[in-house]
Amino acid sequence: MHPPKNALKFLRWFCREDYVEEIEGDLTEVFEKQYGQSSRKARWNFTWSVLDYFRPEFIKSLRSNSINPFDMFRHNFLISLRNFKRHKSSFLINLTGLSTGLACSLFIYLWISDELNVDRFNDKDHQLFQVMQNFSRAAGITTGDYTQGPLAAALAQEMPEVEYATTVVPPYWFPNKGVISFGDAHLQASPQFVSRDYFNVFTCHVIQGNKNNVLPDKNSVVISEDLAIKLFHTTENIIGKTIQWNHQDLTDNYSITGVFENLPANASAPFDLLFNFEAFQFKRPGMKEWGNNDPCTYLILRENTPIDGFSKKIAGFIKTKDPKAASTLFVRPFSDKYLHGNYENGLPSGGRIFYVRLLSIIGFFILVIACINFMNLSTAKATRRIKEVGVKKAIGAARTTLIWQYLSESALVSFLSLLLAVGIVFVLLPQFNTITGKTLFLNFDSTLVTGLGLVLLITSVLAGSYPALYLSSFNPAAVLKGKLNTSIGELFARQGLVVFQFAVSVILIVAVLVVYKQMEYIQNKNLGYKKENIITFEMEGQPLDKLETFHSEIKKIPGVINAGTYYHNLTGDHGSIELSWEGKTPDQHMDFANLEVGYDFIETMDIEFKEGHSFSKEIKPESQIVLNEAAIDVMGLKNPIGKTIRFWGYERQIVGVTRNFNFESLHEAVKPCFFQVYPVMFNFVVKIQGGTEQRTIQQIHQLHNTYASGYPFDYKFLDENYRNLYVSEQRVSVLSRYFAGIAILISCLGLFGLAAFTAEKRLKEIGIRKVLGSSELGIVYLLSGDFTKTVIVSIVIALPVSYFMTKHWLDSFAFRVDLEWWYFIGAGLGALIIAWITVGMHTVKAARVNPTQCLKVE
Repeated sequence: MHPPKNALKFLRWFCREDYVEEIEGDLTEVFEKQYGQSSRKARWNFTWSVLDYFRPEFIKSLRSNSINPFDMFRHNFLISLRNFKRHKSSFLINLTGLSTGLACSLFIYLWISDELNVDRFNDKDHQLFQVMQNFSRAAGITTGDYTQGPLAAALAQEMPEVEYATTVVPPYWFPNKGVISFGDAHLQASPQFVSRDYFNVFTCHVIQGNKNNVLPDKNSVVISEDLAIKLFHTTENIIGKTIQWNHQDLTDNYSITGVFENLPANASAPFDLLFNFEAFQFKRPGMKEWGNNDPCTYLILRENTPIDGFSKKIAGFIKTKDPKAASTLFVRPFSDKYLHGNYENGLPSGGRIFYVRLLSIIGFFILVIACINFMNLSTAKATRRIKEVGVKKAIGAARTTLIWQYLSESALVSFLSLLLAVGIVFVLLPQFNTITGKTLFLNFDSTLVTGLGLVLLITSVLAGSYPALYLSSFNPAAVLKGKLNTSIGELFARQGLVVFQFAVSVILIVAVLVVYKQMEYIQNKNLGYKKENIITFEMEGQPLDKLETFHSEIKKIPGVINAGTYYHNLTGDHGSIELSWEGKTPDQHMDFANLEVGYDFIETMDIEFKEGHSFSKEIKPESQIVLNEAAIDVMGLKNPIGKTIRFWGYERQIVGVTRNFNFESLHEAVKPCFFQVYPVMFNFVVKIQGGTEQRTIQQIHQLHNTYASGYPFDYKFLDENYRNLYVSEQRVSVLSRYFAGIAILISCLGLFGLAAFTAEKRLKEIGIRKVLGSSELGIVYLLSGDFTKTVIVSIVIALPVSYFMTKHWLDSFAFRVDLEWWYFIGAGLGALIIAWITVGMHTVKAARVNPTQCLKVE
């Protein structure tokens, strides 16, 4: 059989340009013009004969490179565009899903990149280590980053592995900061006290002053650029000026000896001032003793020092200085503190790294879910492209050529999705920064560009590999004759991908629900004291007698229920002390949290007493002590009231025992603690009558200005401080809700596309069933049945996985919600209802179609 002249002309053009999209239609049109109407079988026989006739010519043209790579690229590109235009719904689903998944992944990448770079700004980061202490206690090993004041100097002198060592009293030691005064200016500023080798250990660039001796004596101070500009409106010619720093017993005048460059944004503990550690020791001589634990110790170890070996070498170092010591030393990388800050029984037990890993997994799975949509829709709609595949293979196209074509189509969708994702991130980044509390920005440096390129490559391969391999595997003779049968393996693969999608979605639903309930529990738990309507603030620069008068006056303000004073941070670290009592054995070592408070503090906080009473002004302050139930339990005291406790050279009588209350994060169990009283201190806690907050705070502010004119009145609500303890959990909770919603949305997009295709594919079957008397409800049940089974399987797989994941997270809290059964059943039903709604949009529409229209479908 010889092809007609028009068909020969078309095929020669096709062989030269590799253009096949409309070949079947053109050949059929030519045949019908030349030979009239005929059967479908005759038309296919004609097409097959023509293609078989010209196959050697096309192969020859391929071997002679008459089709150059650019033509091939242009051909694949045009076919992809035509395919997108022809199947708009599938293309939009893929584009929406992939762009959303890529945007989520890009957001998570920016967040994780920022987290991993915290505290990694030091030039000698790989040599910079912090000395840690393990304390052996009856309840196990506790780990702390506070060390002895003389430790840094002793290690530098006695350990040849130590190149430099410095002692640091860090900013968190001063939760209320302090006030810098110069003339009429009074500014809050965050301090650090450091020994002289600080600038050899940390990268802190001095831009004004003697870089080699920037802290020459105990009355010198180095300030930041920002603070210099706020105080003096310049960084020039300020060396030698005197400022006053007001912070309780550390208040003094200091001479500016230098200005340092502002710390980078990735510093976890920023500060404005650097004082000489000698000033801290002068004000508090106990810092010179080996029995005191307060500052931090940092080391620069020499290159190639074996870290584990060095930790073993210094483990017993403290006992050589203080034989009574019950602690051992070890070192950890300084930059590990932020992400790996938690220890359990002396061993690292995670920290913020848990949330980094969690969001990494979520980002990966969201992207995979989006890629699954592409795979499923591409393979499900393969019947629409089998003729194209058959024609290409019939004229000699190799399978690898077809694989590259479909991979390039996937790459094009991925590229368009990536462009859209970058636009989404650019628009929503300010809102993302608000949620995360960070200052992230899109900086298209080599790292980000390389990362985007890798993501594009991985997404293209991940989304397009299965469809490419699947479509290119068709037998040309079978597909051109319409004998393509869907295999059991293909159906199982497609259903397996849907199962994976919804399993991940169910896990995220459970996780979001559990995190939400835990955060709700934390905010509403009875802590053993009342945190509502309580404000805290600091009074600086005032002598103690004026503070006592201020304390009396503030209680007279209408709306003030009570007022007290305290020393340490109410919701943070309180320091610890080892107590002595009658009956304590020599090998019994335990720490007690030290809460230093003024009169009326316990009453203001509504802390309940189990027995005894609060501090009495009729008894010397240094001779009375109040403990909590946990302290009495670990001490093993019976009838504790009136018994003697010894520490710091004083004997104190127990006057009261409070019920246990949570003075630390709910990650921690209630620890043994004690109160000791000082008549008046600088930090105030004021309980305000509900409904009068605004008016009462305004009056407190006016009174504050009377006693401390010019000093800032910086108050905070105690419940706000409490919420800040869980800021990481709250932010991850919010992010997880958004990302879980997006994962569900993407999964539903895929299910929506598959449901639409299934309904379209079974239209003729629906018409026949309706003609035979089937009801619309029966049709809906028929079409949604397979999807329901698939989603149920995903729920069965997801529930045990979600249980173990959420249980592991809750185990990090000493106080936590119980994992109720309805969390899991509710999440499963939620996913099933979402799937039904998604599928129902098409099944109901298909069930209501006129059967005569259904039967016309070929």
